[in-house]
Amino acid sequence: MTEPAAPAIPADEVLYDGRFLQAVRREHWEFVRRKNTSGIVILVALTDADELLLVEQFRTPVGTRVIELPAGLAGDIAGEEDEPLQRAAARELEEETGFRPGRIVPLTHGPVSAGLTSEVVTFFRALDLVRVSDGGGDEHEDIVVHRIPRPEVHAFLVARQAEGLHVDPKVYAALWFIANP
Repeated sequence: MTEPAAPAIPADEVLYDGRFLQAVRREHWEFVRRKNTSGIVILVALTDADELLLVEQFRTPVGTRVIELPAGLAGDIAGEEDEPLQRAAARELEEETGFRPGRIVPLTHGPVSAGLTSEVVTFFRALDLVRVSDGGGDEHEDIVVHRIPRPEVHAFLVARQAEGLHVDPKVYAALWFIANP
């Protein structure tokens, strides 16, 4: 018995084509598609001192600083369009936090906001961390690195929200992954 063929995906109508994003319409649905990347990586990283590595940076779309997990794009560097996700994850962790992972282990993947964007993120666990720099991102980023003792993470996040910062909910997913290895 043969499997039924997957339904054909209708062609997308490009409504806007920018440098990094496209707004498209597929039948009745409009959504955003990121250009010039092969994936998005997010890192769950604990130091040997049981500190969760978080980053803080201003995010223009929400107009404030946001506490997040270290993360970044794969395949966005010229000549590295086929960069493996695990290599991108290691590169982004070191760039943003100053920690080099000895190992990168895939955890899960899925859509960020399935009704708005075609982006799919892949979570990785970073293990055997070695501090090699201060981090802080590249020349286009202004990243503050936070090393928060795991038992204090929730209180830290509540305090940052009280100060007016946003907290990316994916941080709470990281806490689940840490508690459920």
